[in-house]
Amino acid sequence: MQNTQIIIIGGGLAGLTAAIHLCRSNLQVVLLEKENYPHHKVCGEYLSQEIIPYLEYLELDLSSLKAPKIDRLRYSTVSGKLIEANLEMGGIGVSRYSLDHLLYTKAKNAGCELINSLATEIEYNNQNFRVTTADGKIIQSQFVLGAFGKRSNLDKKLKRKFIQDQSGWLAVKAHYKAEIYPENLVSLHNFQGGYCGLSRTDLNTINVCYLATYESFKNQKNTGEYKEQVLMKNPHLNEFFQLAEMDFKKELSIAQVCFDKKSLIENHILMIGDSAGLIHPLCGNGMAMAIHSAKIAAENLLSFYNDRNKTRRDIENNYRKEWNQHFRSRIRTGRILQKILLNKSFANISQGVLNKIPGLLPQIIKRTHGKKVHV
Repeated sequence: MQNTQIIIIGGGLAGLTAAIHLCRSNLQVVLLEKENYPHHKVCGEYLSQEIIPYLEYLELDLSSLKAPKIDRLRYSTVSGKLIEANLEMGGIGVSRYSLDHLLYTKAKNAGCELINSLATEIEYNNQNFRVTTADGKIIQSQFVLGAFGKRSNLDKKLKRKFIQDQSGWLAVKAHYKAEIYPENLVSLHNFQGGYCGLSRTDLNTINVCYLATYESFKNQKNTGEYKEQVLMKNPHLNEFFQLAEMDFKKELSIAQVCFDKKSLIENHILMIGDSAGLIHPLCGNGMAMAIHSAKIAAENLLSFYNDRNKTRRDIENNYRKEWNQHFRSRIRTGRILQKILLNKSFANISQGVLNKIPGLLPQIIKRTHGKKVHV
């Protein structure tokens, strides 16, 4: 049996960020990740500027990625009616392929022990965790951070409430090559049953990621047919797909994407990133929120080791309180926006209002974003 102070399950943005933060303070961290780096993930790949100061504190050299700066938003209804706005804070277009690998390298150099294996069991007993991997390793720790993504077999074993309900969403992503798409623009285009985001990445590709209801998808044979029969009914998506060429061999997809409320702590596991909660992709800051949640968790764990008067209950209560302070309102706003934008009548009415009151859209955007995250 191996012993450590903290086990992190999942090596995405949240898991890797937490590992870096904790290892910088000389804590013993083991991170379990089943995939090899680098690899692509289903993601909007727009990183809000709100989180950049924190990543700079962690000494991440984001400039090495040469990611395009994004400061303009374009939104269209199903029929193709357009509205545009400047993004006050803005962000960068960075692929998960590059960003996750940068974080992985940083975590490894910071002293994190990275184990390429799947966690299959988590047991908590007498103030300690025991995590078993698919290849038979058993690791014991004081704390576990759950960073295992949108949904996992571990969610089922923990009997988390959201995993027991059927979710009606499917997410699909691919990179495309095209000369026609501006570098500083992120686009959000509605189609019947969902919406599709486009933005340039550091790989000189355009990330195309869409979210669709199963109801709208069920009459199509595959994603190719769905793209032609549904997405391309939006004239802007039609124009893009006519001129662009897919850079992936095949699209990536995730089924059963759930936006319902999730428990932040389950069997004393602190959930971070998508394991803690998802904001609707149309809000554009899911990546920043995942990284920020890792910061909150890491700082609370550090306070435990720096102040022996603090208990596990103190850490859990404070983590829950801080997470809700930063994210609950934003997630609620995202749910409301999605209901409006996916209703054809509401979407047209709201766009008419926004055209008449241009200053309203930046205010709505601001409600789904946070302030810059400093340490």
